[in-house]
Order: sequence, then C-alpha cells, then structure tokens
Amino acid sequence: MARILILEADRQLARYTADYLSRQGHEVSFYCDPQTAITATDAGPPDLIILNLSLAGRSGIEFLYELRSYPDWQAVPAIATGRLTHDEQLAYGKAFSQLGVSGFVPKDGATLRSLAAAASQILQTVKT
Repeated sequence: MARILILEADRQLARYTADYLSRQGHEVSFYCDPQTAITATDAGPPDLIILNLSLAGRSGIEFLYELRSYPDWQAVPAIATGRLTHDEQLAYGKAFSQLGVSGFVPKDGATLRSLAAAASQILQTVKT
C-alpha cells in the first residue's frame, strides 16, 4: 500500500481517481488547491504525487518547484497529467526531468486504469 497525493483542479475527477486508487489498496488524499496540498504534505509525505499541470492560481510545475525546495520531498516521485500537444510535452521535458516527474499521462484518451498502471509501475521502481 502506498500513500498517494492527488492534486487536481477538477474535484469530481479527483474524487473518482482517489476512489479508484483506494480500491486498489492505496491510501489516497486529494486536493484542488496547491497550498493545501503543500500543507498536507508537511503533515505526512506521500509515496507518490499525481498532479494536473493546469491548476487554479498556479501551475502544477510551480507546485513541484515549491515542493522540491524542501529537502524531505525532493525524492517523492510524481506523475503529471494534462492536455499537452507534442511540442508542449517536449518543452516540458527538461522541467519534468529537473523536478523528478517520473511519468506523464495525457488527459485526452487516458483512463483511470492507465493512470493506475503508471502509478503501479513507478511505485514498483521506487521500491527496488
């Protein structure tokens, strides 16, 4: 069982994702506000972060920059989600690498199953 933090602007999508991952045995918390997610992480760091790149008030990349400024949270793997063109994905590539983004799951055509599979793969990699 892993502790997973979801940061997603769409509350209903966050709830569906959290429910799906919870049924797979994970302890999941979700937040729509980046600052609340930072505060929650301070109370207990997750094993994995799943975040939307498009958030109200700041981007998912800005959230990760702030999160990574804390030494205890630099190694927590992250999966980014969003609607990016191929060119935007390439542009984000360097930032993803610098910020420890272990995977990207595009929102267009993605399923909860594909997101859960990406999470499982990353969590298995971290454990070994």
